[in-house]
Amino acid sequence: MGRRTARTAPLGGAYSADSGWTSARDRFWAGELRSAAGCAAALFAVLTLTDAWKGQLTAPRAGIWAALAVLLFAVLAPARVSVDQEWLVSRGLLRRRRVRTDRLARVRWHDGTAPRLVLRDTLGGVVELNARVLVDNPLLWIALDAGVRHSLGTGTLRSGAGDLLRAAEQIDGAAARATFRASGLE
Repeated sequence: MGRRTARTAPLGGAYSADSGWTSARDRFWAGELRSAAGCAAALFAVLTLTDAWKGQLTAPRAGIWAALAVLLFAVLAPARVSVDQEWLVSRGLLRRRRVRTDRLARVRWHDGTAPRLVLRDTLGGVVELNARVLVDNPLLWIALDAGVRHSLGTGTLRSGAGDLLRAAEQIDGAAARATFRASGLE
């Protein structure tokens, strides 16, 4: 009889002996969130100290600088990405988006300064991911790849196979370069 054992993986995921990887999360999210908070706090400090040095600091101006710092934090704060069984979830500051990875209908790859992967499922869910999250978290990429293969096999993925191949090449290439760099083989 197969006993279901679950353990926490060091790469930010959980493993079940019966079904393989059952969940994964972005393991660098907390550090990126702290960096966003640090940038916002630094902006607030610089602006208020500059005003105080000039002798122009008032309560309304401090409120404006605080609002500007909060706005910067909102822009810089990363979404928390996780995969749990069939669902890929992206939690931002104000909303949560999720897609069924085994029922993907469309995949789009957007090149640019920060390459993005946009996933849409048959239930109407849409998630936009920064490609860096998938490169830095191999378990997320493995779970997404398994869902994509299932969607291709069942015929639900009707659009974006070419975009997905381009994304896979870039993500796998970046992961391979990171592995070579870490092992000193670069």
